[in-house]
Amino acid sequence: MASDIASTSNDESDLALKWSGRFSLAYRILAVNILTIVLVALSTLYLDVLRNRLSKERVRQTRIEATATAQAILAAGPEDREPILATISKSTGTRLRLYGADGKLIADSWRQTGPTYELQDPSTQKWTKGVARALDRGFNALVGSPQVGDFAEPTVDRLQAWPEAVKAKALNKAATAVRNAPDLTPVLSAAVPAGTGVLLATDNDRAFTRTVRSQRAVIVSVMTALILLSILLSLFLARTIVRPLRRLAIAAHRVRLGRSREVNVPRLPSRSDEIGLLARAVSDMSQSLRQRIDNIEAFAADVTHELKNPLASLRSAVDGIDRVDDPELKHKLMQIARDDVLRLDRLINDISEAARTDAELARAQFERVDLGPLIEQIVHAWETRRETGDARIAFARPRMNTAVVMGKPDRLARAINAMLDNAVSFSPPGGLVEIAAARVGDEVRIRVDDEGPGVPPEARQAIFNRFHSVRPEQDGFGRHSGLGLAIAEAIVKGHDGEIDVQDRDDAPSGARFTIRLPAADRE
Repeated sequence: MASDIASTSNDESDLALKWSGRFSLAYRILAVNILTIVLVALSTLYLDVLRNRLSKERVRQTRIEATATAQAILAAGPEDREPILATISKSTGTRLRLYGADGKLIADSWRQTGPTYELQDPSTQKWTKGVARALDRGFNALVGSPQVGDFAEPTVDRLQAWPEAVKAKALNKAATAVRNAPDLTPVLSAAVPAGTGVLLATDNDRAFTRTVRSQRAVIVSVMTALILLSILLSLFLARTIVRPLRRLAIAAHRVRLGRSREVNVPRLPSRSDEIGLLARAVSDMSQSLRQRIDNIEAFAADVTHELKNPLASLRSAVDGIDRVDDPELKHKLMQIARDDVLRLDRLINDISEAARTDAELARAQFERVDLGPLIEQIVHAWETRRETGDARIAFARPRMNTAVVMGKPDRLARAINAMLDNAVSFSPPGGLVEIAAARVGDEVRIRVDDEGPGVPPEARQAIFNRFHSVRPEQDGFGRHSGLGLAIAEAIVKGHDGEIDVQDRDDAPSGARFTIRLPAADRE
C-alpha cells in the first residue's frame, strides 16, 4: 500500500472502458446477477421437466403393457396364462403377476423365465454410484420433488400387499405406482383388472435413471461453464468497479496525508457511469481543496505582513513618547499611535470578515432578493452617515421585482457597500458616483461608475487581490485595509456571479465596476 500511495503516476489506460462504460453501474451489476440466477433456474427447471416427462411416459407404457397383457390372458385359456406371461416378460423385461379373486398369486412370469431385473445392493456398487445417489437426493430437495416410498418384495406375495392392486380391484380400473429401489432407481408398477382377478406388472427401469443422470451430467457441464462465466463477470466487475475505486481511495489517502502538494486523481473522462462521475467529483474536490489550502496559506502570509507594518509603527511611537520632552512632538507621536490603532482595528475586522465569507456562503440558504430596495437602503445609509465627503451618489432604481436574484441580502449589501466605498474614495471633489441595477436576459447587472482616474489595464485583476490598495493621498490613514474589493469578489463568486472593472465609455475618465448575478426565476 505504501508504494501505491507514494506513486504520482496518472496512467488511466488500464481503467478505461469501451462499450460497457456507456451503461450505468447499477445496470451492469443487475445484469450479472440476473444472468446467473436465470441460467441456474433454467437448468434446474429443464432437468426437472425432463425427468417428470420421462417418468410419466414410462408409467404410461407400463400401464398399457399391463392392460394389453390382461386382455391377452383373458382371451386365452387358464393353461396358457403362464406361457403368455413368460413370453411377454422376456420381451419387455417386466415381471408379470396374476392374482385371483381371493388375492392369492395364481401366476408369475418369473417361474418360467427367472428374474428379468435385479435390484442392486448399494453397498456392492462403486463409490461413483454413491455420489450419483447423493446428487439425486440433492436435486430432489432443490426442486421439491414429492417423496416416494421404498420398494421391497412382500414376505407373503398376495394382492393385499400391493396398494395399487387393491385400488385397481376396488375401482375396476388401472392403477399405477412408482417406488425407489435400494439404489434409488425407480420401480414402476401398474395393476389392471383381469376378470375377477388383478394383473400386476413391475419393472426396475434402470434406463430411466441412466437417462436422467446423463442429462444431469450435461447440466453439470453447463453449470461449470456458468461458474466460469460468473468468475469472468466477477473479474469484469472487479476491473470496472474495484480497481478504479481503489485508485481513488489511494489518491484520497494521499490528499489526507498531505505529503505531496500535487496529487493526481484519475478523472476517467471515457466513463459516463457512476464511477466516472465519482472520479471527476473527487478530482474536482481535491483541486478545490488544494486551491483553498493555497489561498489560506497565502492569506496567512499576507495577514502577517500587513499586521507587521502598523505594529512596528505603533511600537516606535510608543517607545518614542517616553524619550521625547517636546509637547508638540509627543502630540504627533500620540496621533500616530491612534492612527495605527485605528488601522489595526480596521485590519482585524476586515480580516475576520474575509476569513469567514467563503465558509458562510458555502452553507447559506439563499432567498429571493430584490436589489432595487436593497441598493436604495444602502445609498440612504451613506447619505445619512455623510461619509461621501464632496462626492454625490445617484441611484437609478429599477422597477419593482425586475432586478431579483437568489442570495443573502446582508452579503450582497456588503459587496455593494465595498463598491461604493471604493468609488467614493477615488472620486474628485464634487464628483458623481452613479449606481444602477437592471435585468439583462438571464442575469442582473449592478453598475457602479465614478469620475476618478480609472484603473490601468494591467492593474484591473490585481485590485481584487487581498491587501492590494493604492489609495489617494488625501484618503484617511488606516481607513482602508485593501480587503474591500477582495471581499466583494468573494461574495459575488459565492453567488455564482462575476465582477470586473473597465474604463467608462460615457465620460472622459472614471472606472466602471460591473457585477453580474444569475437572475431569479420570475414568480
